[in-house]
Amino acid sequence: MRPGELTNRRTMLHSSVVAALTSNWALRGMSAAEREQSTHGYVIGEPTAERIGARVLADGGNAVDAIVAAALAAAVAAPHQTGIGGYGAAGIFAVDGGRRIVALDANSAAPASMRADTFKTDASGQVPGRVNEFGWLAAGVPGILAGVQLALNCFGTRSFCELVQPAIAIARDGFPWPASVAGTIRSAAKQFENDPGSRKLFFRDGQPLAAGEKFQNPQLSEMLDTLAKANSVEAFYRGDVARCIAAEFQKHDGLVTAGDLAAYRARLVEPLSLQWGEQTIHTAPLTSGGLTVLQGLTTLQALELDKLPAGLPRTQARIEALRMAWRDRLTLLGDPNCVDVPQAKLLSAEYARESAARIQSAVSEGKRLSHTVTRREHGGTIHLSAVDKHGNLAALTLTHGNSFGARVSVDGLGLTLGHGMSRFDPHPDHPNAPGPGKRPLHNMAPTIVTRGGQAVLAAGGRGGRKIPNAMFELLTEFVVRGQPLDVAIAAPRCHTEGDDTLEFEKSWPASETSELAKLGYNVKTGGSATLSAVACEAGILRQAMR
Repeated sequence: MRPGELTNRRTMLHSSVVAALTSNWALRGMSAAEREQSTHGYVIGEPTAERIGARVLADGGNAVDAIVAAALAAAVAAPHQTGIGGYGAAGIFAVDGGRRIVALDANSAAPASMRADTFKTDASGQVPGRVNEFGWLAAGVPGILAGVQLALNCFGTRSFCELVQPAIAIARDGFPWPASVAGTIRSAAKQFENDPGSRKLFFRDGQPLAAGEKFQNPQLSEMLDTLAKANSVEAFYRGDVARCIAAEFQKHDGLVTAGDLAAYRARLVEPLSLQWGEQTIHTAPLTSGGLTVLQGLTTLQALELDKLPAGLPRTQARIEALRMAWRDRLTLLGDPNCVDVPQAKLLSAEYARESAARIQSAVSEGKRLSHTVTRREHGGTIHLSAVDKHGNLAALTLTHGNSFGARVSVDGLGLTLGHGMSRFDPHPDHPNAPGPGKRPLHNMAPTIVTRGGQAVLAAGGRGGRKIPNAMFELLTEFVVRGQPLDVAIAAPRCHTEGDDTLEFEKSWPASETSELAKLGYNVKTGGSATLSAVACEAGILRQAMR
């Protein structure tokens, strides 16, 4: 590439930033059908990111180029949901014109000094002071920058220097502080105020930044510009930036060291897959939530769902398939590189038949299966899906964890840190207990569906523990029932974490929810994860989000 070409592209991307920030708030709440149509492709999942990604696609970039630029921009424009210092990302890509499927693991890694009993629980089973959720102990090695760099190196056509320019401009020029984000800071003002880096970022004249005020992060802009000039994130993990991050951890009694940062690697991994007729579902493997999605669907195969009576019996069977998958998720799963996890068994046809037999018995007897699991509130996250005119698809989920993650920031870098260590189970004997270098179980579940060896759908979600269930519902509609994307994503959803509580969207038939309540389920009305998806079928590109 000639220098003039790169300069022109940087200029065009900067212009797209201005357009994105101008139209950002107007785009919120628009349906997929109302969004601008494009022959270049789509990025969907966050308003600013969508405009940045669209500019890259229009300029000839592929789906991976677009999703990387979009992810970096979202990490600055949506600092409560994700961030440059967000704890991790999970992705899946259909490259070579949508024919080759590869997954990305950019999850956070625990520091080498972390042990299974680092987060000791009290008599009630809780961690005193919630230090596993908030503060410097809650943060591990951030994985997002390593992840986007690896994806770009392997599948992109543009440079990191070029694609990070919109994120630099957003951090430097700022944007109006959203009311909902201002409310989050106010509600936890003491946490942010007690951390020097966060206080400088999110307070003005001793008060939390008010809704509508301009939020700027010049330190983050400078740091990203340093990485851009090197055309690499290397310094973030093994250079001056890494040393600055490690010094702040040491200053605040955190555990991450320069050695931990240097040892970190994002990695490309083999997706998990499930064949369903002529279609194949590919999803990110552990430590992501994809295994839980596939386990539920494997049980549906064994149940032969379409042969069950329509209405309550079929609905209860679907719910119980999810409940069993969640029971196993919360009791058996962890980092397979550190603990023994029965992945093959959980996805086997034999286990699915055993699960289906138990479910069929419960349904025929009008009973519910009994499980003992622990519910937890998980929120936050951004999910982006992308498709280009060449048939390449990408799904990438990025997260801080809950809102603003650990709620601490590296002073001097403007870098707020995610709380990946909160995703560990604090009980030392649990397979998802903390450990040196271990990656925590998380809920991200980016997924691609192929038909006849060609990618036709890329999807994922935001919404913590509600993500796997929402993906299960979408795939049940799109793959099992053969519904088009707009119908599949609009279908009502149910959320369960394996216990007796079932949360249904308001659109779920009341006749069924009332009957389920009579069977002993704790039935509630609640929301679902927000899914964003793209499709490429017969050369027609589509997008949808709900």
